Amino acid sequence: MRDTNESGPGLLGHSYALETGIETLAHYEAWADTYDEEISEELGYAQPVRCAAALSAVVNTQHGTPTGHVLDVGCGTGLSGLALEQAGFTNLDGCDFSAPMLDRAAATGVYQQLFAADLNEGLDVPDETYDAAAAVGVFSFGHIQPSALREILRVVRLGGAVVIGLNDHYWDLGTFQSEVDAIETDGVANLVFQEHGDHLPGADIQGWVVVLVRAGD
Repeated sequence: MRDTNESGPGLLGHSYALETGIETLAHYEAWADTYDEEISEELGYAQPVRCAAALSAVVNTQHGTPTGHVLDVGCGTGLSGLALEQAGFTNLDGCDFSAPMLDRAAATGVYQQLFAADLNEGLDVPDETYDAAAAVGVFSFGHIQPSALREILRVVRLGGAVVIGLNDHYWDLGTFQSEVDAIETDGVANLVFQEHGDHLPGADIQGWVVVLVRAGD
């Protein structure tokens, strides 16, 4: 599922008031049918394309095309999957907390498989299953906790990359940055890319894209 800003029309303004998993699930189930129109068409959600470009710049390529098996974590309606496909990634899986969101993601046709997951409870995926992962707008208030970043890294192979996109509101809280620092200190992964730019330009919201690479090879 994807994050938003703390005020706005439609269901956008309710996102930061979420406190429990039950509230979050109900919110995104209600939003599934209008999410793309509100977030992408009306507000110009920029993070999917930014994150896909950042991941493409870091991962291995063959004949100029990105390679590898990629997990789109919290894939929502599939906006990030579409951006990843447009960037050249063709072997995509996705997971999300909301069944209606997964139905919308399936309709995009870009995913090899989709499955339900509550990232705060962990992923039912073996270690080092994927070559890379994307978490676009997943880390936010009332959504996924920063500690879940280690779980995403767990399912990516050594030397594999994880791209994360998040907005300024959550970034400025400092908890995500602290977790990234701790992950580097613990030798789990290295921060190789960090860029500030558009998040939801239609709502005048900026955000960050960061890429971590798992330590080892």
